[in-house]
Amino acid sequence: MLDDYIIFLVILFIVAGMVRDDFVFTIVYLFAGVYILGRVWSARGLKAIRLHRNFVSRAFYGEEIQVKVDVENASLLPVVWLRLREALPVDLLPSGLFDQVVSVGPKGRACIEYTLQARKRGYYPVGPLFVSSGDLLGISGEQKREGLPDYLTIYPKIIPFTRLELPSHSPLGTLRHNLPIFEDPTRVVSKRDYQVGDSLRRVDWKSSAALGRLQVKQFEPSIALETSILLSLNNAEYDLHTRFDATELAIVVAASVASWITGQKQTVGLLTNGVDPQAQEPRIRPIPPRKGRGHLMRILDTLARIQPAETISTEELLRQEKVHLSWGTTLIIVAGQAGEALFDQLFQARRAGLNIVLILVGAIPNTSDIRRRADTFGFPVYFFSHERDLDVWRR
Repeated sequence: MLDDYIIFLVILFIVAGMVRDDFVFTIVYLFAGVYILGRVWSARGLKAIRLHRNFVSRAFYGEEIQVKVDVENASLLPVVWLRLREALPVDLLPSGLFDQVVSVGPKGRACIEYTLQARKRGYYPVGPLFVSSGDLLGISGEQKREGLPDYLTIYPKIIPFTRLELPSHSPLGTLRHNLPIFEDPTRVVSKRDYQVGDSLRRVDWKSSAALGRLQVKQFEPSIALETSILLSLNNAEYDLHTRFDATELAIVVAASVASWITGQKQTVGLLTNGVDPQAQEPRIRPIPPRKGRGHLMRILDTLARIQPAETISTEELLRQEKVHLSWGTTLIIVAGQAGEALFDQLFQARRAGLNIVLILVGAIPNTSDIRRRADTFGFPVYFFSHERDLDVWRR
């Protein structure tokens, strides 16, 4: 369009020179002025545009994310037309591409909204936003500008468990011991009626006198149970044909278990051999067990970005990390297979005082042999091939 217009001006100027007609020269000057004015106007107007993208930077699987793009014209000149094109991730794309044209008056504003669907966990760039403008007639060509992207974290899907068939001294509560060494006598958490066998040193005489029956102090345990989830995402340990679905299911299991444990007001940590492509150091450092919603968000942030890779084996990860786990820690292992080498490490972990729970996902061969070994070592094992298999923990 621009080249044709310049050629038209040149031809018109030549004709004006040949006929030496003032009217023709006036037309040449008019068209040239329109071109120059439109060029300068659109360039100045585009520089005066301020863009602000607003959205919630974190979302759970299945949610809708409302994105607002605020356009502000800081100039006294109106922007006749402004085209906005947003580069969006394929996994979150709505029904149509974001490509709109708006007009913004002097010192004016415009707001454009669109919706993203959280259909897959991950860490996604939203943008960059490409902005272009031109004159009213469209003859001066488009002036373009590019904005910086923002980032959106989609947490993995969380299955709302109502129960977990885990050992009684696992995430359901703190360790219970009758020995005084496991209780802090300076922290009284409750009182109850006296029972045969209770020590008289536990009796609260003031409360007993007030109620007319003996009351015994309940002390807070001085050693609280910790739970760590070991998530294995070593590609070599998953069946090639079902690897993608199996590793995603493993992440869903880890996220759901962490959420359930946090909901029980217990501590939970994360160990993994997966990688974070967005980090300077791809290998993910262990997240120590902690309580609270904020700590769960840290784990979910990691699980949102994590990716399977050719990395160290499950047994090697367990060998490296088990020495850093406290005695009595419940270690929930989520993996794609369990061979003899892993069972050797699990046996050593049991001898070191860890409570083992083994969860295997995907296409698992020799399940009967694995179950037999787990029964021999005295820890539970679960097999999940599909997400619907997790219904046993949410019914």
